[in-house]
Amino acid sequence: MGPVNPQAPDLWHRYGSAEASTHGSAPVAFSWSWGQDCGPGPELLGELAGLRVADLGAGAAQLAAYLADRHPKALVDAVDASPAQHARAVALFGHLAPQLRLVHADVTEHLTSRPASYYVLYSVFGAVDFTDPRRLLPAAAAALRPGGRLVFSTLGHYVGGAPAEHRVVPADLPVRGPDGCPAVLRRWVLQERVWVRLLEEAGLTTVSAVALPARYSGTRTADTLLLQARRPVSP
Repeated sequence: MGPVNPQAPDLWHRYGSAEASTHGSAPVAFSWSWGQDCGPGPELLGELAGLRVADLGAGAAQLAAYLADRHPKALVDAVDASPAQHARAVALFGHLAPQLRLVHADVTEHLTSRPASYYVLYSVFGAVDFTDPRRLLPAAAAALRPGGRLVFSTLGHYVGGAPAEHRVVPADLPVRGPDGCPAVLRRWVLQERVWVRLLEEAGLTTVSAVALPARYSGTRTADTLLLQARRPVSP
């Protein structure tokens, strides 16, 4: 397991706190879209029986628990760097071990330490959004087994309507740390062609991208960009 910097403030300490008081039953749905109300579901991941799978930036591990509950022969790692989110995941879904493994780690460091270990990696507005893709995507490519797949959903544009970036630059989102002090959370909202280029530069192939338009308009809605790529099989 990759180390987590104990000095770094947990900027996800508030996010998802409501789930901590709910019963630890797996969710009843798995959606890739920002609104969680349209588009394909977990069938995009394919048959998972007997495969090692990882949720990158799993938060409280709801989607990982969904997969573990419905694919009893799959081995699912839910990886997240937030101490608060990891603690919520343990409280909610620790009983699903050992099939569901809850990993408290920096996602990039965890992937780097697991070369050719995973058949499927996925992220639903998770670590792919909040980690420099020039670090994360090569680590994901190396952690996949030959022929393995990376599937992730990300914002098609900024919430509120501003266009996605045409360069690999993050947006600085103002948040507050556990002590209440102002802090900044970085999020990468990139155009489709930028994501495709980054995936290819990371050594992934068979890259595809699909836009999932938001079903409703509003200041907090956004389109979803769903991307898939594969680690090539060595000749």
